[in-house]
Amino acid sequence: MAKAKPVSRIGSDRLNTPTDLDPNDVKTISEGLAVLTSDLFALYIKTKNFHWHMSGPHFRDYHLLLDEQGEQIFGIIDDVAERARKIGGTALKSLGQADKLKRVADNDDAYVGPLDMLKELRDDNKALVAHMRELHEVTDEANDVSTTSLLEEWIDQAERRTWFLYEATRESTQDGH
Repeated sequence: MAKAKPVSRIGSDRLNTPTDLDPNDVKTISEGLAVLTSDLFALYIKTKNFHWHMSGPHFRDYHLLLDEQGEQIFGIIDDVAERARKIGGTALKSLGQADKLKRVADNDDAYVGPLDMLKELRDDNKALVAHMRELHEVTDEANDVSTTSLLEEWIDQAERRTWFLYEATRESTQDGH
């Protein structure tokens, strides 16, 4: 029986979607989008983890907030991966690859307090914004206006999540401020 070719090489030339972008830019942008996809999967799982394990007097509000945020994060994952394909790159191929590329730390602790959950997700979303701004600079420089525009929308969404998580973790004074 003949040896099979490594999967990573089979048909890779067939995935070369036509584009007017520079091939080096396509490579850099699609690699950045693969990292972003990995970060989004990791943030989605963490958000759902905290959603499932939420407890305490604000359970309902926090549970619903994290459910809403998880849906929003999951809702853009496909768009991020497909954007890489639209410009002639490749998208994330496996959970193993995602685990190697992600920058969002896992939290497998047996118990995490509700405010600690929200603070951790706040910081993760804030870091995600910073990473998307870095990729935005790359896409803008490459004149990839579509990816740049999408990143602006995704940044706005992550900033909103950060804001809501920040406000939910603030200590209030007697007058509510």
